Amino acid sequence: MAMADIDRPGAGEWVPEGADLDGLRQAAETCRGCELWEDATQVVFSRGSPAARLMLVGEQPGDREDLEGEPFVGPAGRVLADALDAASVPDEDVYRTNAVKHFRFERRGKRRIHEKPAVGHLTACRPWLEAEIALVRPSAIVALGATAARSVLGAPVKIGEARGTVLESADASATPTIVTAHPSSLLRIREATDRQTAFDHLVDDLRTAARIAHG
Repeated sequence: MAMADIDRPGAGEWVPEGADLDGLRQAAETCRGCELWEDATQVVFSRGSPAARLMLVGEQPGDREDLEGEPFVGPAGRVLADALDAASVPDEDVYRTNAVKHFRFERRGKRRIHEKPAVGHLTACRPWLEAEIALVRPSAIVALGATAARSVLGAPVKIGEARGTVLESADASATPTIVTAHPSSLLRIREATDRQTAFDHLVDDLRTAARIAHG
């Protein structure tokens, strides 16, 4: 982990007390809680209704999200949209966000290659996620991937072991949480049959979360 990941103060001092989601979104543009803002195009905060019952938490913005300023608008976002549709989860019932709000990448020529956030980035950004959960007050959270799960649950987890179990978020709300694979992982599966199986698992997990969210 780079020293910059450790020495920065974290996002806490940038999170305004009493702000609504629009206020949080505006304040996040000035956040300097870690070093990732220096190379990212912009902060990518969230998308969805503040009255949504289901909160989806991903890892961090990707290249397309960084350019457009919204989460889950790239290839992984299309997989997620298809899975939500297959699970019969209406878009207005979903709030999408990420554990880390800036794109971490390695530049290779003209390309920007995704680089996994360090634990220090998750820690630095966690005050934003806690503020979002407190405002939206979702009935259920879906943690998409191990990085998101670590941020939501406050501890490392293995997807294969946690999948199918209803856990609780580590913030004061203790919101029921389902852990599943990040949709980007499906894009790396070459065999069509295996990819379809993984997609079906994602759909099943979203259905489970939706049932919990609606009691």
